[in-house]
Amino acid sequence: MQIHIALPDDVAHSLEAKWGNLERKLLEMLAIAAYQEGSISAGKVRELLGMSTRLEVDAFLKEKGVYLHYDEADFEQDIQTMRRLEQEGQLKR
Repeated sequence: MQIHIALPDDVAHSLEAKWGNLERKLLEMLAIAAYQEGSISAGKVRELLGMSTRLEVDAFLKEKGVYLHYDEADFEQDIQTMRRLEQEGQLKR
């Protein structure tokens, strides 16, 4: 889907001077807003913005001051993974 918006030339030129490519900036703003409200995943952010890896998405979101979705279930899973790795001798303290 393509979405077109109309901006007065003076506004567009002013914003372009500050932000650079307006199409890219608006796409980034849309992706950030949708991610923050939980409408899309980090994977969809990656897809929308043409990024190669999840690490690239994480760095982008961090740069924009957006916190990653990380809840208690994620924390519990990380704890279990850490314990398993310790038992297997793959994690050093």
